[in-house]
Formats: sequence, C-alpha cells, structure tokens
Amino acid sequence: MMNGRSIGMLKKLRHTWRTFPRLMATKVTSLGGDEVGSGTGIGQITGGVRTSDGPQKVNTPSKEIVTHLPPLTEPLPNLPEAVYAAPLAESAITKVTTLPNGLRIASEPRYGQFCTVGLVIDSGPRYEVAYPSGVSHFLEKLAFNSTVNFPNKDAILKELEKNGGICDCQSSRDTLIYAASIDSRAIDSVTRLLADVTLRPTLSDQEVSLARRAVNFELETLGMRPEQEPILMDMIHAAAFRDNTLGLPKLCPLENLDHINRNVLMNYLKYHHSPKRMVIAGVGVDHDELVSHVQRYFVEDKAIWETEALEDSGPKQVDTSIAQYTGGLVKEQCEIPIYAAAGLPELAHVILGFEGCSHQDKDFVPLCVLNIMMGGGGSFSAGGPGKGMYSRLYTKVLNRYHWMYSATAYNHAYGDCGLFCVHGSAPPQHMNDMVEVLTREMMGMAAEPGREELMRSKIQLQSMLLMNLESRPVVFEDVGRQVLVTGQRKRPQHFIKEIESVTAADIQRVAQRLLSSPPSVAARGDIHNLPEMSHITNAVSGSGRTGLGRRLSLFK
Repeated sequence: MMNGRSIGMLKKLRHTWRTFPRLMATKVTSLGGDEVGSGTGIGQITGGVRTSDGPQKVNTPSKEIVTHLPPLTEPLPNLPEAVYAAPLAESAITKVTTLPNGLRIASEPRYGQFCTVGLVIDSGPRYEVAYPSGVSHFLEKLAFNSTVNFPNKDAILKELEKNGGICDCQSSRDTLIYAASIDSRAIDSVTRLLADVTLRPTLSDQEVSLARRAVNFELETLGMRPEQEPILMDMIHAAAFRDNTLGLPKLCPLENLDHINRNVLMNYLKYHHSPKRMVIAGVGVDHDELVSHVQRYFVEDKAIWETEALEDSGPKQVDTSIAQYTGGLVKEQCEIPIYAAAGLPELAHVILGFEGCSHQDKDFVPLCVLNIMMGGGGSFSAGGPGKGMYSRLYTKVLNRYHWMYSATAYNHAYGDCGLFCVHGSAPPQHMNDMVEVLTREMMGMAAEPGREELMRSKIQLQSMLLMNLESRPVVFEDVGRQVLVTGQRKRPQHFIKEIESVTAADIQRVAQRLLSSPPSVAARGDIHNLPEMSHITNAVSGSGRTGLGRRLSLFK
C-alpha cells in the first residue's frame, strides 16, 4: 500500500520528468553540409547524410601518420621471406613391403605425436561354412586377452597405458581387424603386442567361458532393443546369399554357443591367421622401422599353433568359395520392444534388397552415388540439406507418408559381390503399404536423375570421403583393406575424379543392373500383412499392375 507522501512524490515526478536533462551515450553533433553523420555511427554506416541536394561525400581514410610502425600493406624491413608449408611428395605415397612368407606391410607418414598400427586379416563369418557359425563373434570378445608374453588383459592394458594407447578389434563379414593407437615412439611395444594378440593368444577355458557369456548377453540385449539393424542385416544377407559365404550369420546363433570351444577357435586361427592372409598397416610411422619390428615379432617368433600340439580335428584348409547371390525371403514373426518414454508405436521392419557389385567392379562408384541419392534416415532425423534431407527417401517417402518411421538405403560391397538394400519401418497395419512404397522407389531408380540431384549427390559423397579420411584410424583401415585386396592403395584423388565423372546414364545403368536380379526380402516383427514374395517379384519384373488411378495398388 502507498501512503499519501509516496503518491505526492509520484505526481511531482510525473509533472517534472520533461525538465530532466537527457543523458546521451555519445555526444550529438550537428552536421554541416559536407559532414558525415557521427555520434551514433549510423551516418558512417549509411555513407553520408542525405539532403535535398543529394548524397554527400563519404569519408576518406586519413593520411596522417599515427604510429611509427610501417603500414601493413608493405613488407617489414630486414625480415626473411616467408616459406609456406607444402605437402611432401613422400607423404602421398603408401609404401608396401612383402616379406618372403607373404606377409604384407603398408604404411603412410602422417604428422602428429600418435600413430595407428594394426592388422587387417582376410577372415570373418563368410569363411565359417565348415565351422559352427559364430567363431568371429567369439574372437571379437576374446581379442586382447592373455597371450604367451602377457599373462592377462590387465597386463596388455598396462602396456598400452604406459604410452597413452588404446586398442580395438572389429569383425565384418570378410575381414577381422586388430588395431591400436599409441605414441609414435612406442612402435616397438605396439608391434610386439599385436603380434602376441594375433599369433600367440592362450585362449584359456576361463576366457572362452567368459566370452560365451558375453556373446549370450549381447544376443539377449539385441532382442530387447527397439533398434533392429544388426539382426535385420544378418537376415537380409541370409536371404540374398542363402547358405553360402556372405549369407552365413555374423551374430553367433544361440544353438552354437556350447559348440564353440578352444579347440575350434585355435583350429580356425591356425588356417585363417596365416601370413598370406594378413596386412599390417601403420599410419604415422616410419616404414623401415615398422618392417624391422614386424620381421622380429611376426616372423622370427613362432605362432602358438606351431609350438603347441592341437587336437587334429576340423577342416584343414580355408573356404575359397565365391559368393553366390540367390535372392529369397527370410522372415520372423515376433514382438519387438517399444520405447515407452519416446512415445513411439510398435513397429514392423522390412528390408528389400538386390544384388549389388564388388568394390573392384567398374560400377562401384556409380552405385555409391546412387546410394547417396537414395539416402534416407529416420522420420525425426535432425539436420538440413548437408545431412541428406534432399535425398529421395526423405522427399518421396518420409515426407509423404506420415506412417513411415524410417527409410534408409545401404550399399554393402565385398570382394566378389555386393548387396544394395533399403530398410523401412512402420506400424504393422501399414506393412503392405510400406513394402509397396519401397518397391516403387526401388523401381524409380531406373529413371533419369535430375542434373541438380546428381550434382548434389556427387558433391555430398566427395565431402563424406574427404571428411572421413581426416581421421587417422579411418586412413589406417583404408590402407589395410585396399592393400589386402589389391596390393596397393588408390589415393583419394582417384576416387574424387571417379565420382566427378559419374553421369546420369551411369546411374540408370547401375539401377537397371540392380533391378535385373531377383529381390531379397527380410522382415521382422508383427508381419501378418507382409505381401507374398511372388507379388514383390512380379512388381519388380514389370508384370505387376501399374496401379493407375490408385495411390497404392501394386500388390492389390
């Protein structure tokens, strides 16, 4: 409440406020006929004060000398001429040395205190036809455990931590990679460590048992997660390459957990970790020094299977079968967990795929451009045009059908074959419509792409390539994989030119090549509304209905 005195003071203030002197942040200057506005600076920005006589002259820089230093427009006296850094010729060369036993060593110099060294091995699930599927899954979990010279995992980690190092092991369908990043001065230590991990692991019964539990836990976790990509990728490969090579599962089947033991693993390592199937790659190391250490630890020191008597059981050679694309259907009716907190509904998943090409095929680069052109992602993906929001699966699928929750294109390329596929997810009642929408988009790939669309896809692919190669571990993997397959590494400039030369006719040709193969389908979840495989095959082959006058009618 205000008393009478306060009310009186307010009235007095209201009456006298106009008489207060006005405080200015800057002094207001009256302008003459040839002066430019000052004080607030607005006149300087606009270039002058406009009068009825037209615009006035703009201020010119002062010629008055205000410092004893020379102007920046002139070179400083008595200073040597600047020598700018330039890439060295040897920094663009991948050195490759092949030892008498067939082991290849590849390296590239790179500026920095740390280096990445590792092995890329011609191994993986595609070679497990004579073994219980899941051996590679076990080897991932058993990597960097006890060896002949390191009694346990803690000893390995302690060796790495002395030099600020980290390690990792990853398996894909056709390669197994052991790698470590460490201080460049510890090249001897990391080479000795990698040799022990790959050639002299002890694989004790306790470690194998712990790996079995870890694999079992991972399989249970995958079954409880809404993300279905790992499971679906195994399913679509099984559909595309039924019972051969690339169609063998990457995830260990539950029924094989008890069939994989130390003897099975050692027998697999004996034949797949042979020198001719290995490439030791290093980035940021001296090549000659790396070769000398590899000679000592990988050649002079024997592998454990050469010094230890193993049970004489299992296959005696490596499977060298060429992948055979078959096409087909793999489906699983099940309940997929829901993210309750996210408010997303129950989703059914489907992948539609066709035979692609190997990474040595002449159509590999055009197919990569087509993959970028299709693009896609989740319906809640963040980002703008640089994130692929102009791709076909965004503009023609996710932006048009509100019930589509994801649509993403994948291009899997291997040494002898490939798989191009699109993964989509939607509520179960829209399963039939989802398959039809994805089928239409796959068939639409054969249409001539627009000039702007093609240019955008090529620039995006070039950008992704160069940005990924900024990372030292990515360069290591690129060097190792290329040398493993071809014996040399093609520079990024080669692929930039290849991408630039892709034409609209190339895109149409590779799309028609894809569609000429039998389709592969993988579906998981509540899939009661999944169309018949014959309907999908007929639609792709052109014998299905065109659906004139109906929005969705390929399969109806």
